[in-house]
Amino acid sequence: MNEKITIGKLAKDPGCLAEYDPNAMEYKDALKWIRQFIEPVKETQIIPIRDSLCRVLSEDIYSPIDVPNYDNSAMDGFAFYKTKENLPTTYEVIGSNLAGQSSNEKVLPGQAIQIMTGARIPNGANTVIPIELVSSEGNKISVNKSISIGGNIRKIGEDVKKGELILKRGRYIRASEIGLLASLGLPKISVYRQIKVAFFSTGDEVVEVGNSLKVGQVYDSNNHTIGAMLERIGADIINLKIISDDKKELKKTLLSIADKVDVIITSGGVSVGAADFMKEVLNEIGEVLFWKLAIKPGRPLAYGKINQTHYFGLPGNPVASMVSFYQIVQPQMKALMGEVDYELPPLFSVKTERAIFKKPGRMEFQRGILFQNNDEWWVKPTGQQGSAILSSMSQANCFIVMEIDESTIDSGGIVKVQLMEGFI
Repeated sequence: MNEKITIGKLAKDPGCLAEYDPNAMEYKDALKWIRQFIEPVKETQIIPIRDSLCRVLSEDIYSPIDVPNYDNSAMDGFAFYKTKENLPTTYEVIGSNLAGQSSNEKVLPGQAIQIMTGARIPNGANTVIPIELVSSEGNKISVNKSISIGGNIRKIGEDVKKGELILKRGRYIRASEIGLLASLGLPKISVYRQIKVAFFSTGDEVVEVGNSLKVGQVYDSNNHTIGAMLERIGADIINLKIISDDKKELKKTLLSIADKVDVIITSGGVSVGAADFMKEVLNEIGEVLFWKLAIKPGRPLAYGKINQTHYFGLPGNPVASMVSFYQIVQPQMKALMGEVDYELPPLFSVKTERAIFKKPGRMEFQRGILFQNNDEWWVKPTGQQGSAILSSMSQANCFIVMEIDESTIDSGGIVKVQLMEGFI
């Protein structure tokens, strides 16, 4: 996969590379293939840090200050000068020092100043002892426990040194990054623009939430789950809701929106049903890298491009749609946003409480409940694993990930799990 291959070339000549098969793409190959065609956005903007949650830094951040910018106490207690001989053990309290105050009072040997967490260390003091480790009588304190010289003092620049590289370009901004930026006194930062994503559901059987159902119809849950997953990673979304199973309407919709967004995501219509026109339409107006993926749930999954716009066709079944988004689409969205080195949540091994059934041939993402029993971590499937059983996603807190060649795992066997909460 070192040679730069276009989607168009692959679409016209699928046999040009031996490992490429648009109708039987393996999961890990799909991630690598798609990534070849992802170019991160380049446009940037300056925004307040309060508005930067879920955005991506477009420049390195260096600290303009030391944090903290003065030596201060790590806890409530008494600041004093400690000698190596640990003498004296009784000190005269000559005052107090509160956080935010500045005092020129100097501590001499045998003296102490009461100090609060975050307060500046007074001149002459080199150690802070917690208040619970002393006994007091009048203006005298006695040290009841030995403490190391320099104990409980936060040194200047201990957290961050002035000029230090703090956050690299391509860093995804979470609450902790916002707090760090605020601690440096930076009110605004440069970030990449939000990616624009249009999405819609297809199918004459799906109905918008709030309307009444007829026999043979279902509410469009995919529209809500896809929208929520996109919002959670910080995409700028355009919700086109439901487009009917009509070739002309689908073609018109795709052509009208393609040049206005970075990504189009659809759910349904990429299978082999008589009314699934998406494949036919995309072959006319775009280029498609693959149509099927060897995963379960989620076999009917498409990726391609319409002009310069990326296209992801997700399965219509609700669980398959969510699994496909988390495992395939989200890593590509992260790369497109400019995030560097995004990785899917790691896998780790646990015991299964009951047998987990699987046939070789597809990689599976079963929904599981991870729990602790007698200091060991175990997992159990949520129950039925059908791709339309959306309640299984709500019950689960992890995916049970089984490789393509794996088969049934007996009760007590070792399986790989992946925490769902890591998909952010």
